[in-house]
Amino acid sequence: MTKIDFYTGSTDKLRTACQLSHKAMQNGVRVILSTADAATTDALDKLLWHFPATAFIPHCRSDAEQAEQWPVVLNGGNDRFPHYGLLISLHNECVSFFSRFERVIEIISHDAEDSRLGRARFKFYRDRGYELSHVDLSKAP
Repeated sequence: MTKIDFYTGSTDKLRTACQLSHKAMQNGVRVILSTADAATTDALDKLLWHFPATAFIPHCRSDAEQAEQWPVVLNGGNDRFPHYGLLISLHNECVSFFSRFERVIEIISHDAEDSRLGRARFKFYRDRGYELSHVDLSKAP
């Protein structure tokens, strides 16, 4: 069954997604970064080329011919996934395909509306019996 991790208290959701992708990649975990719109996908794509500051995260979009060879793949709304390891969701609602993945990360900011939507997603997963964990980024060293 899919394991769901909530990272709350993010001051910059895209930067948090990059940090988590980088950590996963260093541990040999392949990542799908799923966004709700083209503008977010484009912004994340640009950020990944400069993160971390002394390197970059090798990535491509999910519709690329060789997407299955890249450690990090951006998905901007299609249903093509080259693997089902880790899904980092940057959506405001639970995506219909989340249960295909071994692990899902939901990133929640300090924004009141984003927190409300995050609580709704948490409840959705909890009510269906998924294993949940929580990391409060505002308390991280």
